[in-house]
Amino acid sequence: MCKGIFSFLILAFSIFSAQQKPVQIAFLSDIHFQDLYGSFSDNDFKGITNPKTGKPTILRTMDAQLHSTRIFNENYFALLKALDDIAGKGIKIVTMPGDFSDDGQAYNLRGLHKILAKYHQQYGVEFYMTTGNHDPVGPFRQDSGKDDFLGEDGYPLGIYSKGNIGKTNRKITTRDIAESGYLEILDELKDFGFYPKKNDLFWGTPFTKYSPKEYSYEKALQDVDYTKRMYNVTEGFPVPDLSYVAEPVQGIWLMAIDGNTYIPKNLHESFRNPGNYNGASIGYNNVLTHKKHLIDWVKRTLDEAKKNDKIVIAFTHYPMIDFNDGATPELKSLLGEKKWQMERVPEEDVAKAFAEAGLQIHFAGHMHINDTGIRNIDGSMLVNVQVPSLAAYIPAYKVLTIHSSDRFEVQTEVLNDVPRFNELFPLYEKEYNVLAKDGNKKLWNKDILKSSSYHDFMLFHLKELVRLRMIPDEWPKDFIEKTKNFTGEDLLLLIQTKDQLLKMKVDQQAYRKWKMEDLLLDLYKFQSADELAKKDIPSERLQQYKTIEELFSACQGRDSLITNLKKVFKILSLLSNGDPADHFEVNLKKNSIIKL
Repeated sequence: MCKGIFSFLILAFSIFSAQQKPVQIAFLSDIHFQDLYGSFSDNDFKGITNPKTGKPTILRTMDAQLHSTRIFNENYFALLKALDDIAGKGIKIVTMPGDFSDDGQAYNLRGLHKILAKYHQQYGVEFYMTTGNHDPVGPFRQDSGKDDFLGEDGYPLGIYSKGNIGKTNRKITTRDIAESGYLEILDELKDFGFYPKKNDLFWGTPFTKYSPKEYSYEKALQDVDYTKRMYNVTEGFPVPDLSYVAEPVQGIWLMAIDGNTYIPKNLHESFRNPGNYNGASIGYNNVLTHKKHLIDWVKRTLDEAKKNDKIVIAFTHYPMIDFNDGATPELKSLLGEKKWQMERVPEEDVAKAFAEAGLQIHFAGHMHINDTGIRNIDGSMLVNVQVPSLAAYIPAYKVLTIHSSDRFEVQTEVLNDVPRFNELFPLYEKEYNVLAKDGNKKLWNKDILKSSSYHDFMLFHLKELVRLRMIPDEWPKDFIEKTKNFTGEDLLLLIQTKDQLLKMKVDQQAYRKWKMEDLLLDLYKFQSADELAKKDIPSERLQQYKTIEELFSACQGRDSLITNLKKVFKILSLLSNGDPADHFEVNLKKNSIIKL
């Protein structure tokens, strides 16, 4: 009898402990999934054979990857690693703030569906998605393709949805490479938040009329149809909005905001013309002007949540707060209004609008960066957490732990080691040999194929991206020309004499270890990884940067080169000293962020 009572008490305690365990949510953004081992429904092409594995593989060239802000291929393995990691932690809720695909092609959507369904079935993970500017690229399906897939002979191969488009004659055609619209994405991925799940305690859209007390799964199913989730982006141009709110566990509402705003180019064209819409990459700035119903919906939902004691966690593809740690004015002054992705920086009115609507915690992607933005407006705090991409430096995801209605913990989980990340390297060897034989002037650095870890591979990707694209495209040519051979010592001697440095006990020779190209790369490391970049920069150099920044800040010289270098070091200082972005606590009661 006593043994039975004891067993019952253990069981009761176990159940109670399980109920008391804080809810955890993982955020996986900008995975840009491309199915390396997928297939086309209307073409027998399955890729090129990898001599390392013997498997046919559909992949993009390394040259394309190293000119892009994201990789296209190895992120396939990074996704599997992240999901294994999440499942191993026992996390049951995963949200995906957009760009879950790389342009929403049908074969990629099918491959992603298959992987997510596997983790749902094996580990009970529930996925909740929202759309990004790469899924869909436009509101309606449109023919498209890419000319930078890798061919069997090592040369680029085009894959297009129609034979009469594309820049190359070396191509195959399949309708599965077309860019899907909302309808196709909804049909393929409806099980991952876009439709209500049977286990959801509540689910609704900006267009539903029922209240949480009136909710039923059957009633929600009546509102999921594509045609019932439309709004006029401009008079006469109805387009879809796949925003929704879901309650996966008692007391937690996940608000998936579809921030895509596709504005028509020509008001005299048919709304059905898929090519008549501008892209959505600008983000929330266009929501303020063309999608105001979203802000009204957020306010209604938050009011309802407050009445019903619900905690609301919002996620969208686009940031709500400036992500440059206060460096935006300096960046504009140095590089110009249209560089450094300035058009994607949200206006201050964005944060104000959503803060006034009652929103407090928001997770975003889009920028492929690790960052935390904070705004205190009228006594309340809005926190924007930028989730890094798995397809860029620094590859990571975020875990939110909800301790209470006003205390939240955010942890950044970096993917340093990814099984199979080098599986495609033999194919890149073939590509490199072809490029070298042809005497290509912008040959990528083959040393990337010596990377010993996924972290090192992604860091090398950033280095090549800065060399091949960022420096040529974003920086003033005369500035780069004047400074390209500078060492740290040269920078010191621009503003201090040797005698002055001696009096300050500055070892100027120690500054010879790095050059201007190292400084600019480190600048991009901080832009991408925030405080996590410090692990990838020698501590001695970080201290030297601080010394030089202080000296330039005190310098009164008006020479244009000195002025521009002052801006560079101020930007570096701001980007490297932002709000906590690795492991921190959000305390809504105290309106504070605390580094953990």
